[in-house]
Amino acid sequence: MSINPEQFAAANKAAVDSLLSVANTALASAERIASLNLETARSVLEDSVSNAKALMGAKDPQEALSIQASLTQPSVEKAVAYSKSVYEISTETQEQLAKMVEAQFGDFQKNVAAMLEKAAKSAPAGSDVAVAAVQSAIAAANSAFDNMRKTAKQVTEMAQTNMAAATSATAKAVKKSK
Repeated sequence: MSINPEQFAAANKAAVDSLLSVANTALASAERIASLNLETARSVLEDSVSNAKALMGAKDPQEALSIQASLTQPSVEKAVAYSKSVYEISTETQEQLAKMVEAQFGDFQKNVAAMLEKAAKSAPAGSDVAVAAVQSAIAAANSAFDNMRKTAKQVTEMAQTNMAAATSATAKAVKKSK
């Protein structure tokens, strides 16, 4: 069984397209994180200046302590919001990359199945045992990939649940400390 030049060129193009998709997804994620970081840095700087001015305007230590206490909750809430945003960006990127991998694996499965069928038809008599062994190995690999995908999905769902619980607990703790 030989591969013709058109098949080779198509395979190379598909590989390059796949790499470009992964690179573009990663760059878009990095761009979103960088933008979030710049917005957060700007906000922190503005808040710091505003907070310093408020503290400097205090008439006595008691008022300064009161002002300081009132500034804590918004700062914690912004930190929680930042963490949540980073987590959401990371999760979305992971989901996009997982979809790409699944699509690539699906295409790979189809191509291997087609090649096996072609090989089985042109194989010499008595090689059906070898073809069956290869098909069995591919079925096992498919099953392992499916199990891995399901496990990754469960881990992602559990992480999302834990993130939501941690965010909620932090927000409640800050409100109780007021």
